Amino acid sequence: MKSKSIFPALRWVSVLLVFAAVLVTVIQLVAYSRIRSYFLPGTVIAGVPVGNLDQKAAAERLQQAYSVPVEVRYKNAVIQIKPAVVGFQLQLDSMMAAAGLERLSQPFWEGFWDYLWNRLPAPKEVPLLATLSTERLATFLRDEVAPRYDTPPVASMPVPGSTQFQKGEPGTVLDVDRAVILISDALRSPTSRVVNLTYGRIEASRPSFQNLQIMLKQIVETAKFDGIIELYMDDLQSGQEIHFAYRNLQPVPTDIAFTAASTMKIPIMVSTFRRMGEPADKNIVNLIELMIERSENDPADKLMETMEKKLGPLEVTKDMQALGLQNTFIAGYFAPGSQLLSRVQTTANKRKDVLADPDVYNQTVPAEIGMLLEDIYLCAETGGGTLVAVFPGQITQSECRDMVQYLTRNKIAVLLQAGLPEGTQIAHKHGWIIEVDGLMHTIADAGIVYTPGGNFIISVYLYNKNQLLWEPANLMVANLASAIYNYYNLPVDR
Repeated sequence: MKSKSIFPALRWVSVLLVFAAVLVTVIQLVAYSRIRSYFLPGTVIAGVPVGNLDQKAAAERLQQAYSVPVEVRYKNAVIQIKPAVVGFQLQLDSMMAAAGLERLSQPFWEGFWDYLWNRLPAPKEVPLLATLSTERLATFLRDEVAPRYDTPPVASMPVPGSTQFQKGEPGTVLDVDRAVILISDALRSPTSRVVNLTYGRIEASRPSFQNLQIMLKQIVETAKFDGIIELYMDDLQSGQEIHFAYRNLQPVPTDIAFTAASTMKIPIMVSTFRRMGEPADKNIVNLIELMIERSENDPADKLMETMEKKLGPLEVTKDMQALGLQNTFIAGYFAPGSQLLSRVQTTANKRKDVLADPDVYNQTVPAEIGMLLEDIYLCAETGGGTLVAVFPGQITQSECRDMVQYLTRNKIAVLLQAGLPEGTQIAHKHGWIIEVDGLMHTIADAGIVYTPGGNFIISVYLYNKNQLLWEPANLMVANLASAIYNYYNLPVDR
């Protein structure tokens, strides 16, 4: 009887165990089914944790992370760029599929068995999949950001009442190409969404040539020069020119005939080198040095005599005419009482509107002496130019360099040189005359000025019928040279 009572009990225990096993299995099946509907713990999509989330919630979390505007900092400005504005779009379906691919590709019961034995697949990290129009982003930066936040440079301007220029302010320009790279990286990051943009620096330009011309005219007007002045200036980098003339503080047409005085020694030097072989004759070299450095007249006459005993000055004139300098001539030797070899008429000395009482023996106009200096400069620098073209094989680059060196030895510390900083190289020739009345009526100075900021030609001629007073004339010429020098060499700081 006792053994019969035990059997039903064991049967019920077995039934209970089976029921429990089924219940546990069902519970595990439900749990596994939920796991198959959610992303595994530790799953990361595009840098965003989405473990234990279903696809809808994961998609919302990704959208939320990547829809945050990118904060762009450009100098002191803070700009918010919405991803949609520049064409940024997540490829959600592709990323969701990639994240669940391994888990859902496993057969259900095989996966359930692995689940029961705690052999779940390792969580995946899915990279970002998104589209971005870099062209659209670049257009946005060029059209919306740069025009609003770039700063144009402020050009340097003349300081009224002085020969100085106020240094301008540099500007900035957005580096669009670099900005596209930086912002693209920020748009593709769920966390690093702040960008500091880089920009280029635009140096302030020097004042316009027109502003320089205005300043030069103001110097003449401020000096209240009541005679005739003509200035020719040439930028040796660009070829731009400034050329104006005044009579009694009123503008008049340029190309006025002036007495060349000792500035005629520049054409004499050119003609001498044209006829001089290499190596140079020591006696000729000595005469050139005395003529240019000491501005002596007797060496100039001797040099012209080597060209043609009686008609040497006319040889110089022919050379100038060959160079196209039709208003520059010398018609007799410098020595007092020398014969006038020819009465030369030019376009300039036939004018009746402005008269500077030019000497019938030697004349020029400021622009032609300036152009001759430019010819020497180009020959010395490049071995080319008008001198070489007109006199092929007769004037060499080394000879032109020698000419420049001779002109740099003309150190007088007045006129043009007085307006330049100490140590500035100027290759020039000055000239003035004490007339038979014992007074000075004409002053001239013309030269090549070499500066760190640019080289230039300046040629200035002054005439006063009554008397040319040295001090105010000297100061005015020095100020003109100073203004041009400062134009090319602006101050470092404002």
